[in-house]
Amino acid sequence: MEIDKNVLLKQNQATEGSPAFPLQFNNQDFVKLQNYCLHQGLLFEDDTFPANSYSIGLTRNLFAQEKLRKVQWLRPPALVRNPCLFVDGISRFDILQGQKIGDCWVLAALGALTQQQQFLKNVIPKDQGFDHTYAGIFHFQFWYFGNWVDVVIDDRLPFIEGSYLSVHPRSNNEFWPPLLEKAYAKLRGSYEKLHFGFISEAFMDLTGGVQLTFNLRSPTDPLFEIMKNAALSGCLMACSTQMKKPGSQVLENGIVQQHVYAVIDATEVPYMNRKEPLIKLWNPWGTVEWNGAWSDHSVEWDQVPQSFKDKLYVNRADGEFWISFEDLKDNFSSVSVCNNLPTFLDFGKKSNTSWSLVSYFNQLSPEGSTFRSTLSRNHQYFIEVPEFMTKYNVVVALMQRPANTSRSLVDMGFQIKMGRTIVHDMQLEKTRDITTCHQLKPGDYIITPMRSPQNQELKFLLRIFLRSQGDIRKPNNEFSSETTMGMLVSDPDNYESVFLRYASQNSYLDATQLQRILNDVLLKDLMAGLGTGDGFSFDSCKSLLALMDINANGKLSLQEFKRLWRAFKKYEDIFGREDENNSGFLTVSSLRRIVQETGTYVSDKVLQLLVLRYGDSTQRINFPDFVCCMFRLETMAKAFLNLSKNTGSICFTENEWMTMIMYC
Repeated sequence: MEIDKNVLLKQNQATEGSPAFPLQFNNQDFVKLQNYCLHQGLLFEDDTFPANSYSIGLTRNLFAQEKLRKVQWLRPPALVRNPCLFVDGISRFDILQGQKIGDCWVLAALGALTQQQQFLKNVIPKDQGFDHTYAGIFHFQFWYFGNWVDVVIDDRLPFIEGSYLSVHPRSNNEFWPPLLEKAYAKLRGSYEKLHFGFISEAFMDLTGGVQLTFNLRSPTDPLFEIMKNAALSGCLMACSTQMKKPGSQVLENGIVQQHVYAVIDATEVPYMNRKEPLIKLWNPWGTVEWNGAWSDHSVEWDQVPQSFKDKLYVNRADGEFWISFEDLKDNFSSVSVCNNLPTFLDFGKKSNTSWSLVSYFNQLSPEGSTFRSTLSRNHQYFIEVPEFMTKYNVVVALMQRPANTSRSLVDMGFQIKMGRTIVHDMQLEKTRDITTCHQLKPGDYIITPMRSPQNQELKFLLRIFLRSQGDIRKPNNEFSSETTMGMLVSDPDNYESVFLRYASQNSYLDATQLQRILNDVLLKDLMAGLGTGDGFSFDSCKSLLALMDINANGKLSLQEFKRLWRAFKKYEDIFGREDENNSGFLTVSSLRRIVQETGTYVSDKVLQLLVLRYGDSTQRINFPDFVCCMFRLETMAKAFLNLSKNTGSICFTENEWMTMIMYC
């Protein structure tokens, strides 16, 4: 039988928006679409990213109209007799950048990704290929504003004058590079949205991690130690160049200007009675390499012990080469490093420290007309640094969600204060992501996101990474009354702001916090008008939480709370409509009418049991008990339908049955 998605989520201890259960981009379900095409004998055609010039893009005029009219959209089986998704696994050498779209920032990130299986497995699902399940449909997963999303595409690929529009595979029958690129172009809005971009964005979209960019021109950090540690710990890295000389894009030394290279390795080799720090780079062009010291043909390798040379040296025209760290600083402008947590900052002598993370989703409204009006106390987040550290101990990452696919961005930044002292006051920037690292001394700090005074809403994701035993928490009486009162102001119709104000340091709600929200926020005005008792009891809140608790961990995530919030609002409207006399109670006949309207069949006997269970001695039901009753009734009815597949009966194992009746 078909298992309900909520049951699968519980069994796998996963949450919606995780790599195991991504959200559906454009509400497209890959499995359902694939099965439909297979049963109908069709090849999938994606109307949300059609095979026409709009999917290529029309705003930057990358291609003349006559060129766009010549674009052909071809499926792999029309190009070769034996198309494959992969040939001999996945490698950066499968990728060759085209000449028509400047997407080296995407391809460099993909090249780095192919080395790290822990990231790669989240991006490319295994349940697809050109075998018996082929129906012209593929899917790939990306991290999109805090959640993993599944992006479905058809396999019609754009060609101009017989060549790939953009990336093409080194093997003519291997198609994962252009298909993955097409999915990313769909996520971003079009192929032309991949023409020039930021490696930082590609890294985060492919990993859901945190990235930091370091200046190579004037490095103030022990940067080589950071890169070496990053290489050893499985991080993604890339280096960028700027335009130094007008004219040819390729310099005489082989370095490409305004380009991004993947960093493959960072190590040291014995050389001339010292240790030489070396960096291994890969050019997404697949050709054109550095020809200076430590390149494929350089004499420096003759002075290296044979054991090191055997391990590191390869002379091959594949776009990959070694370069000294000093030459890297002379020829490149920045290096970006990315991992799930900022462990690449744990360079040098190791200690027993770890990183924790807390995330906040919220928005800044376009209120006020001055810069200081953006310093809203409604959006202040608190951290406690408990101990002194000689290394970076706090990383703050602020990300905004563009208003639409045009990538319209708002100037944003954030401020860090300790008491009245401003520790960090960032200049506002029109960028999607801002990430900074800090070495903060012990104490309490306030982090405040800021935006420019524009008539545009800023939806943001704030992530705070804290080393060691630091505690990220809500404000309390230790802070000034001015700060605390500011935090207590929120939009009562914004479920996200309510959740974030009451959630614990791990961004979850327990039953106690849920009870406070239901009674202090949602019921405050309603109960004052009706005068119907003490509101939701602790046991009622535990019961509601269990019904929504997909992970079976006694807590509610933001996504789970969102569903509860919407259901509560629905029941509030229904109760107000049926309670015509404003008595604060519903009768048995009202409950029968409401249940019938939901489409749920309930016999008179079951209805009487509901009244006995949730009503008072006169068979009246107040609002909190009505919410608990309806929530359980609709949840259990839906679970039955999903599990029975309309057969009228279901079958449980003993463990499933005990889980259902004892927890839910």
